[in-house]
Amino acid sequence: MQRWAGHGAAGPAGGAGAPIGVVRVLDRHGFGTVESGQLIAGTSSGSTAGLLYLGALDATAVPLAAAAAEGPQTRNVHVTEAPAVAAGLACAGGATLLGHPLPAAEAAVLGAALERGLPAALVSPADGTAVLVLAGPELEQVHGSLGDAGVDQAAVEAARRLLRRGATVTERISAAGTDLLLDLWVPVPSVLVVGSGAIGDALLAQAALLGWGGRRVTDLDDARAAVADFSDADVVVLLDHAPSFDVMLIDGVRRSRGFIGALGSRRTQAARRERLLAAGLSEDEIASIYGPVGLDLGARTPAETAVSIVAQVIAARSGRSASALAGTDGRIGG
Repeated sequence: MQRWAGHGAAGPAGGAGAPIGVVRVLDRHGFGTVESGQLIAGTSSGSTAGLLYLGALDATAVPLAAAAAEGPQTRNVHVTEAPAVAAGLACAGGATLLGHPLPAAEAAVLGAALERGLPAALVSPADGTAVLVLAGPELEQVHGSLGDAGVDQAAVEAARRLLRRGATVTERISAAGTDLLLDLWVPVPSVLVVGSGAIGDALLAQAALLGWGGRRVTDLDDARAAVADFSDADVVVLLDHAPSFDVMLIDGVRRSRGFIGALGSRRTQAARRERLLAAGLSEDEIASIYGPVGLDLGARTPAETAVSIVAQVIAARSGRSASALAGTDGRIGG
């Protein structure tokens, strides 16, 4: 998922409240497979953040971002084979770029969601004359307007339907008869395994099967550094029972981001709980740690344990109870 590349939640540098322009892909042909949800944000002073098609369109996109801070514009751009391949794209291609203003309030909401690792969407008419920003686990935060309440509602419903697919997308949609460009960013979980062993191996394999990122650390300093950079999309599973790793759990709880789980027997969990209480965590803070991590599936092998852990992560991210579908009457799926 794209973030405001190093400029913080407010977007590109340019001073508080500085007008921001964004450049998005309205239409394209060629280039091969490219990632959805790409954009460049910029200010009239020339400061930019983000990336569009590995920089192959920069000659057009960067000045358009600066100009777009003042008003919507479009540009057609074509990249021939040699520079496209040199940038890392599969082949030549062309695109219609839409540049349009992004008001400071909406930019702050979008930037904060992307930095934190929350789902977010940016919707505008195809001419860029208005913006709607959605953010939050269910896109429940709605900011801005497309100029018509009916269009706003249709756009919100379309974005939430796309969110249930669980993937970042860039799409042209028709909502209440209006041609819209919708960029939706859905964060991909990244699993940090702290400790060694077969369960960790199985957990990383299961994460890869789901298309999630994953890595392992065994050093406390490495674990603390990773947790300090967590977003809400990230997952840490502590396998090491050493008391020295309690400080990593404390870091994670106090940062209040992501999924924090800890493996261990009931006795191990009870001993860890007493240490965390003595270290100053409250009962509610300790309860935010998933420990013993995993759902009660009757898992016996490392692979089955990994399934129980990722199942709990999915349930927690979607706000579900992880009960049997046959015993519920709500919507099946996300």
